[in-house]
Amino acid sequence: MENKNWKNLSVIQTIKSNMGILAGLVILCVVLSFTTSSFATVTNLFNVVRQITINLFLACGMTFVILLAGIDLSVGSVIAVSGCISAGLISWNGLPVYVGILGGILAGVVIGLINGYIVSSTNIPAFIVTLAMMNIGRGIARVYTKAQTISVLDDSYTFWGMGTIFGIPIQLYCIVAVSSFILNKTKLGRHIYAVGGNKQAAEYSGINVKKVTFFVFVYSALLASLAGILTVGRTFTAMMTLGDGAEMDAISAVVLGGTSMNGGRGTIAGTVIGAIVIGVLKNGMNLLGIDSSWQYIVQGIVILIAVYIDWFKQTGFKFSRKIKA
Repeated sequence: MENKNWKNLSVIQTIKSNMGILAGLVILCVVLSFTTSSFATVTNLFNVVRQITINLFLACGMTFVILLAGIDLSVGSVIAVSGCISAGLISWNGLPVYVGILGGILAGVVIGLINGYIVSSTNIPAFIVTLAMMNIGRGIARVYTKAQTISVLDDSYTFWGMGTIFGIPIQLYCIVAVSSFILNKTKLGRHIYAVGGNKQAAEYSGINVKKVTFFVFVYSALLASLAGILTVGRTFTAMMTLGDGAEMDAISAVVLGGTSMNGGRGTIAGTVIGAIVIGVLKNGMNLLGIDSSWQYIVQGIVILIAVYIDWFKQTGFKFSRKIKA
């Protein structure tokens, strides 16, 4: 089944489709450059890059989920589960680093398998399923760590994430490239757009909607698991609060990047831009000394504005066509 939203976007097309958010990013950077003395420094810009890395792991997976008109609220808990179990296997059980990493990833993916199975085989909304798994994941992390901090002193734990290009981990390039390739170059990508655009029509055209839905939630959990390993690898510590609130940053990046909450429309390139905006916004508020409570309010307002713009694009466009008719 062909879907007009599935296409290979050139650099120019990508810029045009995200012109609004890019303009907002430029304005934000200019304002912060004049209002703070440290924003435009090389050190701070690299700090922003490091801050958005984890969010982009989550946001790439979240893009797949939202393209299906779904949501995955469990990704923050997956970070905690994968990070804590990985660190515990190494520090508490004395297992090799590679075993700990694989164990942590497997633990996180299991959550994705449960999410995918329930959402794909029932009519229970993804919001409810992943909300439940979010709480279960937090509970697992708390029980496993006994509310203690686990230290990982083995330098080889961070080896997989040490390579960078322009200060950005090589693995992030790989995740973005793989995610974009799946959506733009594969039959699975076409099916994801088709299911998100019109689930019933996709079923009639012969697409296995259950398999597509199952894959998307497992993929989201896999990327969240990798984010958990990377988080622990950078700090050498794991605790039950890892990834707390990370799902909101991921959703913000995806929505700001132009992915429709109604499904069927969006790109990884847009998500990358959205993640940069969120990273710059949070960094700027920290530099300005804005209280963390107000930061939550500002981010929430930004999400509402982005969702409203998406709603207006769809309903406003339909309304204008009716008037012309």
